[in-house]
Amino acid sequence: MYLIDTNVFLEVMLSRERSEECKELLRMLKEGKLEGAITDFTIHAIIVLLDRFKKLNALKSFLQSLTVYKGLYIYTTSLHGEIKAVELATETGLDMDDAIQYYAALSVNAEAIVSYDKHFDNLKIPRREPKDIVESRPQQF
Repeated sequence: MYLIDTNVFLEVMLSRERSEECKELLRMLKEGKLEGAITDFTIHAIIVLLDRFKKLNALKSFLQSLTVYKGLYIYTTSLHGEIKAVELATETGLDMDDAIQYYAALSVNAEAIVSYDKHFDNLKIPRREPKDIVESRPQQF
């Protein structure tokens, strides 16, 4: 199980330079070849961002796409979890959005946090980039 950070989805949505490796990772999650979790915080962050850019059609497509992923689960933080995230932010120096992601990763016993955010380096749960996971999986033909 991996915790998938917000920036993996944004790479694809914004057609950034690493979007192809992110698309492959997301395809694997969609087909159930990988198991991962995203936080409701990630979903809300993407909602706010796409609304700000007036990309409501893209937002609707994103939200609808989440319903067909076989290997992707939505982790909803509770108020208690967010309090724990504040404690983690204090202990680790992470900002709150990263601390919420880290708390979720700990809660689901994630093997790694899949992210380009180097703030996740040197934590109990390792950070891996999408290409690391895609390249480590055997290709099926």
